[in-house]
Amino acid sequence: MRPLRAAPALTLILMLGPVAAGLLGTLAPALGVLPALGGVRPGLAPFDTLLDWPGLPRAVALSLGTGLAATAISLAVVVLFVAGWQGGRAMRGLERLLAPLLSVPHAAAAFGIAFLIAPSGWVARALSPWATGWDRPPDLLIVQDPWGVAMVAGLVAKEVPFLLLMTLAALPQARPVQRMGVARALGYGPVTGWLKAVFPAVYAQIRLPVYAVLAYSMSVVDVAIILGPNTPPPLAVQVVRWMADPDLSMRFTASAGAVLQLVLVVGALALWHLGERLAGATGRRWATGGARRHGDSALRELGLGAVTLAGLAVVAGLAGLAVWSVTGFWAFPDALPGGLSLRHWGAQAPALADTAGRTIWIAGAATALAMALVLACLEAEHRFGLTPGARSLWLLYAPLLVPQVAFLPGVQTLALMGGVNVGMGAVILGHLVFVLPYVFLSLAAPWRAWDRRYATVAAALGAGPGRIFWTVRLPMLAAPVLTAAAVGFAVSVGQYLPTLLIGGGRVQTLTTEAVALASGGDRRVIGVTALMQTGVVVLGFALALALPRVIARNRRGLRPE
Repeated sequence: MRPLRAAPALTLILMLGPVAAGLLGTLAPALGVLPALGGVRPGLAPFDTLLDWPGLPRAVALSLGTGLAATAISLAVVVLFVAGWQGGRAMRGLERLLAPLLSVPHAAAAFGIAFLIAPSGWVARALSPWATGWDRPPDLLIVQDPWGVAMVAGLVAKEVPFLLLMTLAALPQARPVQRMGVARALGYGPVTGWLKAVFPAVYAQIRLPVYAVLAYSMSVVDVAIILGPNTPPPLAVQVVRWMADPDLSMRFTASAGAVLQLVLVVGALALWHLGERLAGATGRRWATGGARRHGDSALRELGLGAVTLAGLAVVAGLAGLAVWSVTGFWAFPDALPGGLSLRHWGAQAPALADTAGRTIWIAGAATALAMALVLACLEAEHRFGLTPGARSLWLLYAPLLVPQVAFLPGVQTLALMGGVNVGMGAVILGHLVFVLPYVFLSLAAPWRAWDRRYATVAAALGAGPGRIFWTVRLPMLAAPVLTAAAVGFAVSVGQYLPTLLIGGGRVQTLTTEAVALASGGDRRVIGVTALMQTGVVVLGFALALALPRVIARNRRGLRPE
């Protein structure tokens, strides 16, 4: 009983302890204190070196601009789509596609989009030469453009499904049917009525996920390496470059850059919060203005078109990866390759088998630990009547709001100073920090919504709390438990920076291998690697869908519909 009661505290320590320790481990070298490299006296020399870097203003502008743009566009697309199509056939169809879209790792999606929009990509091939007149790839900087437009597009394509999932989860609490019934009775159009009557209640529920998207978009590294500019790159990418520099004194500059990245994210969150207040004041005046319609038909089509484009970009990108992985010679501007071959799969798959196995082992271990902790926390809530408040939700989102690049270098520094073996065990614990929040968020709602009368009946038949948990509650909630496990597994597979920094570059996964190919790798090899990465994640979701049916094959009432 006592270990179960301590589960919430243990979970918070494992989730927030590395974040706090990592921030301290980053701040000390940023102030010049790192005895292993001769830094014993605090000072601001690392920040002076950082400010002397000519690319700093551009890197800061890229981090702020791409992060704010990707978040604002993603939120606008989701809001317009839900406002125009809530409860409709398009919404129900997209709900079925959410899991496949969410299962695609960010790196694989970024490569797929790069293969679509590159000067020699599928879009240019489909339009050439009949529409463009191109008989050779144009000399255009589309991927890794200096303004980060391609990077924003890649982030939007992946963040729209996430925000849509969060919005759909928040909708029932906003009572949209009742609110829209009143709005329609007053003559409001579907989009205008939804924005005035439903959106304020929904946004209050999805504020933290939006903040998480903003923090992630500003500090993402793998997507930025694949789609973002290089000279200079966004600040987070440059910090990672400094961390990998053979000149170990650059660790001081890297730490200063990581602290600046944290300040930028905090500033952007404060700016977004200010924007919320301004939008709230403006929205209240707009809502009481009495206008019933504001181009609802056009806004509905815009929302549907934008969501469809985001989904198609991911799906078409994966299709492009698949084609490139089996293509032979493919001359421009041919829309399809001249021949297909499994030669690259035969050459790369055996070499990547160990990497795939390592990826599965790390993700499986991190997910199993996260699942055990989350189940213990939720069961402790049930048995001891614990009621998490708003503060608990903020703590849960802390690892998602603090930029990875702000504390992971500190974790690496502390590990090296303490002589800790930075192997697979350390990487698994590093992944656990990010897997825990997603598993908890995925499982908490269905777990808490379970009808406790089943437990009452079981207790009346003589079952104790442990037996009720193992033989009644867990089997009945097998589907959401396995879905949460699949989400956690996917999150772990997609982790690039924790694997790179905590593993010291010695632990290779499919994600690190794929990103390493971004700098001029063969498209065929990239296609094989990215598809293997995606296939591992899809396997997790497939098991999550199949196992509940196997478990419930002799229990008619437990069979998924």
